[in-house]
Amino acid sequence: MRRLVNDGYEVVEEMLEGYCAAHEEYVRFADNKRVLVSQKMSEEPKVRVIVGGGSGHEPLFIGYVGENFADASVVGNINTSPAPDACYDAVKAVDSGKGCLFMYGNYAGDVMNFDMGVELAAEDGIRVETVLITDDVYSAKNVPDRRGVAGDVPVFKVAGAAAAKGYDLDKVKALAEKANSNTYSMGVALSSSTLPVTGKAIFEMDEGDMEVGMGIHGEPGIKRSKLEPADKVVDQLLRYILEDAQAKAGQEYHVMVNGLGGLPVMDLYVCYRRVAEVLTEKGIVLHRPLVGNYATSMDMVGMSITIVRLDEELKELLDMSCDTPYMKL
Repeated sequence: MRRLVNDGYEVVEEMLEGYCAAHEEYVRFADNKRVLVSQKMSEEPKVRVIVGGGSGHEPLFIGYVGENFADASVVGNINTSPAPDACYDAVKAVDSGKGCLFMYGNYAGDVMNFDMGVELAAEDGIRVETVLITDDVYSAKNVPDRRGVAGDVPVFKVAGAAAAKGYDLDKVKALAEKANSNTYSMGVALSSSTLPVTGKAIFEMDEGDMEVGMGIHGEPGIKRSKLEPADKVVDQLLRYILEDAQAKAGQEYHVMVNGLGGLPVMDLYVCYRRVAEVLTEKGIVLHRPLVGNYATSMDMVGMSITIVRLDEELKELLDMSCDTPYMKL
């Protein structure tokens, strides 16, 4: 195992302790040590945005808690949903009387546990709504059945900005849903990630192979084949993404090329170069592109492409200033 950990069973706790120590001006622990709360939360009562999911995708979830973004993050074990009591404890830690919005990727365990958190909050008279992120275009033909991947980040950003503007819970939820319905992603993996408890790969992949459409937990993709040059890989991903989005010339898109943890940043920029070429040739306008590791799968070698179709409302929210450890505008 090419990892620097102590006890694999303590890796999440130790990671969170290190994260809070490094970013103490941004986050603190709630009473429940699986809940991180923003130190920059507005004192004015507003809708609170709570994100969360399994560990192993850092900086996803914890990295976007801060000013005008997420107000809290609920943290599960590696690739495992947070516990229901942690979801409920996050609500208790941040609610200011305006209600809360749960946001997370569409995975069965997360849905079950966060829904239990909603029920516990309701017993306390706290209204909590939910928006599931469903941006992975290959994971299902039916959009509500799709899983959430790197598209979590821009959708969270829209919700956090809407809440910061003081919108009520219904409007914050509606804008988050609007962002989600205009967000499309797909990825490629060149390796498995390594579980810190076992020191072994989650699944087997031969050297020199790739799998287009693979999920961030190792969910099967379209096919496994020999690795191809970056431009050909990008072209394959964009073919599916643009077809699903029904992208047209003149439309404006926010674009993210996201690393899955083990791919050099150099390679991500090589991939973005091709993304920009293809989209520009099609007459698509690119807005504030992001290139880097935003939603990873530990040490998995691979990347994903996300596009978000913009109108003036979504563009304003995506461009609104924010201050978190992993995104500042």
